[in-house]
Amino acid sequence: MTTIHRISIGQLNRMTQAGFVEALGAVFEHSPWVAERAYAARPFADSEQLHRAMLRVVDGASREERLALLRAHPDLAGRLQMSEMSVQEQRGVGLNELSVDEYDMFTRINTAYTGKFGFPFIMAVKGSSKELILEAMQARLEHNVQQEQRQAMTEIAKITRFRLDDLILQEGNDCVMTTGYGKRTMYYGKGDVLVYRTYVKPLEVSPIPESAYTGSDNVIFALNVTVSVSGDAFLPSFTQADNSMVVATDSMKNFMLWHAADFEGSTVEAFLRHAACLLLHKYAHMSGVELSAERLPFDAVPIAAGNGEFRGSGLVYRRSRNESGRFTVRVERTGQSLETVKQSAEITNLHLIKVSGSSFANFVRDEYTTLPESFNRPLFIYLNIGWEYAKADDALDGQAYAAPEQIADIAHTVFHEVNSASIQSLIYVIGLRILERFPQLGRIWFESNNRTWETVAESAAGSSEAKVFTEPRPPFGFQGFSMTQEDLAEAQAAQKAQGAALT
Repeated sequence: MTTIHRISIGQLNRMTQAGFVEALGAVFEHSPWVAERAYAARPFADSEQLHRAMLRVVDGASREERLALLRAHPDLAGRLQMSEMSVQEQRGVGLNELSVDEYDMFTRINTAYTGKFGFPFIMAVKGSSKELILEAMQARLEHNVQQEQRQAMTEIAKITRFRLDDLILQEGNDCVMTTGYGKRTMYYGKGDVLVYRTYVKPLEVSPIPESAYTGSDNVIFALNVTVSVSGDAFLPSFTQADNSMVVATDSMKNFMLWHAADFEGSTVEAFLRHAACLLLHKYAHMSGVELSAERLPFDAVPIAAGNGEFRGSGLVYRRSRNESGRFTVRVERTGQSLETVKQSAEITNLHLIKVSGSSFANFVRDEYTTLPESFNRPLFIYLNIGWEYAKADDALDGQAYAAPEQIADIAHTVFHEVNSASIQSLIYVIGLRILERFPQLGRIWFESNNRTWETVAESAAGSSEAKVFTEPRPPFGFQGFSMTQEDLAEAQAAQKAQGAALT
């Protein structure tokens, strides 16, 4: 059996067109032209964005090309030549082990289907069974040609999504070393490197309606940094206890501290990029450096300025316990140059409670369901929000910078404004607002969980709205979701068609 070699989004983005087509040409059955045309849409933030680009190619193809794509698929359980991916998919549901009677049944229905529609029966069989496939074939024979062409294209979208999921390494797996048929993770580094630099270049950002934040004086630029380095040269230190190429992690700590002094930028991402490139220039045997940093926020203490007004001291600061940003930059050596292959930011552990105006109803109810429907509940969520820029350099100064404080304020504002039907719908609307305010962002993602309090008393003294709550039981629900500018464009188009504005 041929091994399907996995690859990362970062590697795909850096490929020539020929390499890109070689890697992805088989995703759409015997139709490498899809990958060839999708190449122009690079860079891709993730496999989801790549898949959408490939589907757009198919949507924009001629009628003849789309029909040729349908006809390129093999008969299910057939004996004709098919791609290795199709072989594995059909093997996975037992279509290579049919009895004589089962094979005859598939053959008869395939023949009838192809005779009626002009292309073979197409179905995403992953997770199915031969019984369910036969049932679907018989049911779809009742469709007309237009219905079945749409259904076949829907199935191709599912098939190719599964194939890309199998083919593409998930985020965070770019730094792997292939050895034979396996993959080795190999890195080491230093954590909790506390960097305190005063009087960094002030940061000025463009204002947005949802936030009073317009920048920082950067009088205190405080970071908790993690340094991680990788390279084949470090393998002997693991396998032979040979430290001749090992840079001590204490040296990494001192490197970060000393080079904080020559930093001239204004953002955390700019500092991480600055330090990562210097590390790779200093140590030629390192192939990659990944730096992540949590900004440690300090607020100027308020000082009386007369007339009952207060102003920030500018001299005395106190450590803030508010949420702050966490930032990651990975730089790799590519030939004679250095390339930023990963850059992201996130704000974590936003703990938000809305005392009324949220609901959760009309969900699936069966014998396992004990949760009552709620049409006006308090909603307490823990929320993480991450984002990436379409162009990494936009994170290096305030001109196109999306500040974590502004991202958090958008979440606060939308939570206040929207009567949400679920946490899922809430984070979707927050995502639309962020993408609208910051068109320079290529991708955002959310991780949330529901910590809504349990009701103890439906009424309490002092107010008709007063209630008593307690902490929820330990199990909690969680959600994960990512969005791109394409989601915003689709939502805007849908709202325009309905004559409405985005929330």
